Amino acid sequence: MLDFDAIQSAGTLLSSNWSAWLWLVPGLIIGLFFGAMPGISITMAMALFLPMTMYMDFLPAIIFLTSIYTAAGFGGSVPAVLMNIPGTSSAVATTFDGYPMARAGKHNEALGVALISSVIGTLTSYILLMFIIAPVSTVVLRLGPLELFLVAVWGLMLLGSLAGNSFSRGMLAGLFGVLLGTVGMNTAGHIRGTIGLPWLLDGVPVIPAMMGLLAASQLLGLINTTYLIEDEGSRKISFAKIIGGLRLALRYPKIIFRGATIGVLVGSIPGVGSSISNLLSYSETKRNAEDGDTFGKGNPKGVIAAEAANSSSEGGAMATMLALGIPGGGATAILLAAFATHNIVGGPSFIANNMDIVYAIIFSNFLQAILLLFVGIGFVYLASYVVRVPLRFLIPSVLVVATFGAYAVDGTMAGPMTLFVFSILGWAMVRYDYPVAATVVGLLLGGLLEQNLLRTYQISGGDLSYALERPIALVILAIMVTSLAATAVTKHRRKRRHKDTASITPTSSS
Repeated sequence: MLDFDAIQSAGTLLSSNWSAWLWLVPGLIIGLFFGAMPGISITMAMALFLPMTMYMDFLPAIIFLTSIYTAAGFGGSVPAVLMNIPGTSSAVATTFDGYPMARAGKHNEALGVALISSVIGTLTSYILLMFIIAPVSTVVLRLGPLELFLVAVWGLMLLGSLAGNSFSRGMLAGLFGVLLGTVGMNTAGHIRGTIGLPWLLDGVPVIPAMMGLLAASQLLGLINTTYLIEDEGSRKISFAKIIGGLRLALRYPKIIFRGATIGVLVGSIPGVGSSISNLLSYSETKRNAEDGDTFGKGNPKGVIAAEAANSSSEGGAMATMLALGIPGGGATAILLAAFATHNIVGGPSFIANNMDIVYAIIFSNFLQAILLLFVGIGFVYLASYVVRVPLRFLIPSVLVVATFGAYAVDGTMAGPMTLFVFSILGWAMVRYDYPVAATVVGLLLGGLLEQNLLRTYQISGGDLSYALERPIALVILAIMVTSLAATAVTKHRRKRRHKDTASITPTSSS
């Protein structure tokens, strides 16, 4: 239930700290810029500016950092659409349809769709946060490794929807990704697949590997092409078409709301967050769509689903951080560090004693999302000029930026070496018609799958009845089975519809 006295106090707090609003636009610009830089994560962007907040009051400091957080979540979609570079795991699903739209000359519309989906997703997540912060925190406390394992399995089921023309090749590519995700030392101390390289002990560097598989491999395949978009007329930059993309997304409020709900719920799970929420939202939207066969070929619904979910996962992560003092990821860990520098500890006592501050943070994020719409339109307009750059200049420039981004991940040559190896691997997979996206999903989920399966086994002692004592796990399992059954029914109906159409067409033509 809402605390209306606290809401009134939050309004008074924000009006008396008018200087806090001055940090909104700078934070959004910083977030957009760093979010669009390949390899520069949201966490890195926030960490770079964390020292500045030591000299601010608490509320302006948090508003500034959350502005960076909000904008960087959308910023990652810009290279995902224009160059097939996800930058972060939360933008992976955006590449599936965003990049094909750009290649078809619909880059303006794709960026407009991504922007408004992110804005509405963020707004929805914080509206939901106002009502569910208490119950979500209660559920999160009850999540164990079994529940996280089932969430990872649910994500792994996406491999079927990413299989492309050949289901067997899609599953093979996905399982290869899972195998790559288990490279290194696991929680039991066993070392696998490092081939004697010490920098693989912590596993394959995910961000450089994703950039190599999804971006560099695609660029290598465009060497003999003059421009990213071959049709000269389609390379035009148009405010009208960007606005058209905004309107296009608004035609699908159900997809946006479903993506936002998935983002909030999955985003509140520590260690999972937007990495899986955007994939789950994409998969569910594809399953429910009548034109599901066109996903992966430039369907704007795929961009809407992905962006609504990855942006709304911010609200879920904030719920866990504020209510429990548990960071859902690197970005919320930085926010907790900002809390600590002002001698404030997040968690149940913070919620109980400072609900007015909680509402003030939520209200400031409403304004952040609204301002992101206007700042973002200008940003994507300028970013769209990438399609007008000849590929003989763009390819080496992007590869250099990607190399520096890969190096920035941990400051060693492991990143650039991973980028190079996975670029060749990605090019070979595209060349022989293996779905790269399935390998990326497997890579993201492999480690999470193994770690939580091992912890579940250690806790349960191998007793399968342990699952019956976990009601939340049973609910997740039931949702998974229902989703699988619905997917099977949908595919069967599509096949019957195609057969009926094929049988009717010759008769009508005669």
